[in-house]
Amino acid sequence: MAEFALEVREHFLIAHSLPDPVFGRAEQLHGATFIVDVTFFRDTLSDKNLVLDRSLAHEVVKAVLAPLNYQNLDEKPELARRLTTTEFLCRHIFDQLVEVIDDGMLGDDGKALSRLRVTLHESHLVRASYEGDLPK
Repeated sequence: MAEFALEVREHFLIAHSLPDPVFGRAEQLHGATFIVDVTFFRDTLSDKNLVLDRSLAHEVVKAVLAPLNYQNLDEKPELARRLTTTEFLCRHIFDQLVEVIDDGMLGDDGKALSRLRVTLHESHLVRASYEGDLPK
C-alpha cells in the first residue's frame, strides 16, 4: 500500500550501562548520543496537502525525548534494571509517541496517521528502528 511520509530529526544524549557480558565494554556505564528520525505515515494528505505540520511534529518529538535527554537511564525508575539497547529505546520512544498522538498533541492531522517509525542512529555505521501501525 502506498503511503505519504514525513520524517523529522532530533537528537538526545544519555548515560547507561548494559549489564550483560554479551555487551562487552558497554556493560559498564557509558554515554551515547543518538540521532533520532521519526517517520509519520498516512494514507492520504490533509486538506493542506500535508502529512502533518512539520513544526508541531518536531516539537512533539522533542517533548517526548526531553525526559531521556542528559539522563542516566540506569537511574530512571521506569528503565532501571532494563537492557536499554538501541532497539529497546526505539520501542520505548514509539510507545511514548503513541500516547501523545492519542492525547491529541498532533491535532486533527495526528488522528489521520496510520503508522510510525522510530530510528535511532547510534553511530554513522549502526542504526536500529521500530515501526508499527497506530491504534485506530
